[in-house]
Amino acid sequence: MTGKVLLEVKDLKVSYGGIQAVKGVTLEVREGELVSLIGSNGAGKTTTMKAITGVLPFNAGDVQYLGKSIKGQGPWELVKQGLAMVPEGRGVFTRMTIVENLQMGAYIRSDKAEIENDMEKMFNIFPRLRERRDQLAGTMSGGEQQMLAMARALMSRPKVLLLDEPSMGLSPIMVDKIFEVVKDVYSQGMTVMLVEQNASRALSIADRGYVMDSGAITMTGKASDMLSDPKVRAAYLGE
Repeated sequence: MTGKVLLEVKDLKVSYGGIQAVKGVTLEVREGELVSLIGSNGAGKTTTMKAITGVLPFNAGDVQYLGKSIKGQGPWELVKQGLAMVPEGRGVFTRMTIVENLQMGAYIRSDKAEIENDMEKMFNIFPRLRERRDQLAGTMSGGEQQMLAMARALMSRPKVLLLDEPSMGLSPIMVDKIFEVVKDVYSQGMTVMLVEQNASRALSIADRGYVMDSGAITMTGKASDMLSDPKVRAAYLGE
């Protein structure tokens, strides 16, 4: 087993206008792990992520980070504690340049020299961002915006990186690049929670997986076991 539990979700319930979108979800992410949460569209994956990161309130249950409840804390407070999310749809600052977006990612930090070093690291990971550093983020392609959103989150130096549907709507080449970066960041010691509709890709790089269906966790296990499970293959891998 990897390190201590960094993030723990206990019996989480979230409702939207009378409809329960998340029905008692329990999961954990340990230090140094890459955990994938997979499931079909509308299963409640994004709602779970939003509840974890304080974007959405939850009705019942708890979310614990570093052993303490973070219920009621806003996303900005959680970023300061090392919990950063790359949201579904990217959410870049469209009227700011790439450099300004990256600076916003580091807004909680005051170590100017280190921020510059980290920006240089981001440009090495994503050479395309270096080429377009002064371009407005809103004028970039979806794949480039996804790279920027990931780089911006990494600029906060998170302890846990949460990725919500990073490959959605991207070209196959861009999907390859995004998964390559996720693998790379994880191999350097980053703890990652990945929500992804592309189940085979997500499980192929993860340590463990959770399957979510109709707002509930229906299966969990080693990612390699899940990849070869006939039920998972039939339901999520199109086989």
